Amino acid sequence: MIPFGLSSPETGNALKSDTPHSRRDAETGERWPVIDGIPYLRTNRRDLVARTLAHLDADEGEAALVGLLADQDDWWNGPPADPDALRRLVRERDTATLREAVDLLGWGRVGDYFLHRWTDPTFLAGLALLEAHWNDPSCVFEFACGIGQYLREFQARGAKVAGADVVFAKLWVARHWVVAPKAQLICFDAGSPHWPIAGAPVDLVVCNDAFYFLDDKATLLECLRQNAGDDGWLALSHIHNSDQPGFSAGRAVSAEEIEELFPDALVYDDAELTRALVELRAPAPRKPGDLRSCEAFSVVAGPGMRPAPRSVVDGLTLPREGTQLVLNPLYAEEAPGAYVVGWPSERYAAEYADRVTYPMRSPGPAVLDWVGEATSPDADRVRRREFVDLPERW
Repeated sequence: MIPFGLSSPETGNALKSDTPHSRRDAETGERWPVIDGIPYLRTNRRDLVARTLAHLDADEGEAALVGLLADQDDWWNGPPADPDALRRLVRERDTATLREAVDLLGWGRVGDYFLHRWTDPTFLAGLALLEAHWNDPSCVFEFACGIGQYLREFQARGAKVAGADVVFAKLWVARHWVVAPKAQLICFDAGSPHWPIAGAPVDLVVCNDAFYFLDDKATLLECLRQNAGDDGWLALSHIHNSDQPGFSAGRAVSAEEIEELFPDALVYDDAELTRALVELRAPAPRKPGDLRSCEAFSVVAGPGMRPAPRSVVDGLTLPREGTQLVLNPLYAEEAPGAYVVGWPSERYAAEYADRVTYPMRSPGPAVLDWVGEATSPDADRVRRREFVDLPERW
């Protein structure tokens, strides 16, 4: 585990262990709840914090957890979660699949994205960005980590990992279905008065498909740079371009803003990274001004980054040797030995159908024992995510 020392997002004072289910501000006595090892440090949820602590202090763990699982980010415009469904999920968390968890949480179309993130082109672009500049970091922190797909990849390569997200339920799902137990997970707002994990530099800081959501990007970036320290590096991928239409909410940025925010960065067209992965070559960085027509930017920055990208041929972009892979679950069997892609929603198809790396039809098989060689006969099919390494209880 990365030894992040936590501080109060309200005061900046150190947070000390108080009870098995709480942390206390060492100076003011203010308390924050902790469930399943995940501190809940959201600053604009005072009533929820108080209710959660009251439930925990009264040994009402299920009620406390259900309350936090219902909490969402401020961009959420879907219906509220069903409390009965959440209670069922809490009781069945050791046997439920990830698909069942997402359904019981009521995530709707957002759940579609999480369930199939392992194969979407923006996830692969992020992997390609990391692989092109990979330097075997021992400690990795991911901001806005969602349910932990990237954290799982880093753990598989032996790195210690920490992840933060504003939605507690995503971290809780990561804990129980996606990442190994030693991952440190923290729930807090990017716009907190005080950054609660300052003062613990890591080798690599990652943020994928989230940076454009934040209001004060310059301040957030300064906090992330502090986490990377004097020798680490940052990889931020799929930052939406404000000059192009997109499917997501948020506050996209322009090429000029990218140049201002990241004067030391190598900048990529997000789609170029996905193409480089498929074509077994190094991705080509561009000047931000040359990328005004791209859908999204990706950047690497900081003193610890590789000075030039290398070819994306193995490493993070391929599963570990000996991993049992399954056919991409977007494929449905049309006839024996014949599978065809079926999209989870019209929106998903509209966003990804013309950019995915896998073919629309596949002969299977349903399960593939991966030998782990980049020159294997199946390597291209694995690289394109026709086959995928999913969590055990996907």
